[in-house]
Amino acid sequence: MIEVRSVYKQFGGVHAVENATLKIERGSITGLIGPNGAGKTTLFNIIAGNIVPSSGQILLDGQDVTGLPPHQLFKKGLLRTFQLAHEFSTLTVLENLMMVPDHQLGEGLMSAWFSWGEVKRQEAEIRERAMDVINFLNLGHVAEELAGNLSGGQKKLIELGRTMMVDAKVVLLDEVGAGVNRTLLGEIGDAIVRLNRDRGYTFCMIEHDMDFIGKLCNPVIVMAEGTVLAEGTSEEVRNNEAVIEAYLGRGLKNKTPQEMRAMADANSEGDA
Repeated sequence: MIEVRSVYKQFGGVHAVENATLKIERGSITGLIGPNGAGKTTLFNIIAGNIVPSSGQILLDGQDVTGLPPHQLFKKGLLRTFQLAHEFSTLTVLENLMMVPDHQLGEGLMSAWFSWGEVKRQEAEIRERAMDVINFLNLGHVAEELAGNLSGGQKKLIELGRTMMVDAKVVLLDEVGAGVNRTLLGEIGDAIVRLNRDRGYTFCMIEHDMDFIGKLCNPVIVMAEGTVLAEGTSEEVRNNEAVIEAYLGRGLKNKTPQEMRAMADANSEGDA
């Protein structure tokens, strides 16, 4: 679904991404991990069109989309969420979702004046779709609540819900588990799996919670110093000596899962 070919990105004299090459296979839930400063978020921003690479190519479904802005990639079915939720805090959950589809007739002054019947018909269809999404995500009890009043985990679910309001092909999830309690994280994980299994979504996710990655992702891609260091299953990555040294530190292979998770969580602070 996505192919990254020899991508470089420099900021002044800093090589944030250096000769990064990877593939995100259609229908997969791919994990992207690595230590602070590994270039994960920069690469995400390049794929999503927020940053133009210094060189290299990004292909979406076989088409070269290098340098296309986010709104054009949105129309091609590539969407992303952010580590910090970007909800419209003074709108309800329902209204947040209803805003997503483009080319709404009510946005045009002439249509609003002279085609109000069509405007109302389309709005009813969008409302129905939004309620289907809300029910899918188990957010029915807060459908009319202002989004700004929700918990961090519920806001992450709204972000995921936005991707369901259009015909998404691939979704980039940027630390969907950051600041989310374990119960809601489980609900988010279940929603991702159902979207992947039942609706054919392809996901690529940056995440520091290794247990969460292990449950959802195959394959897992590891970045270090701007390039791809390793790729494999969660278990293969955990036992890769180069990954252990780069991501968790030298000599930590025998640490318990709890100790490794604590170190990974600590490593997520200030990730760039």
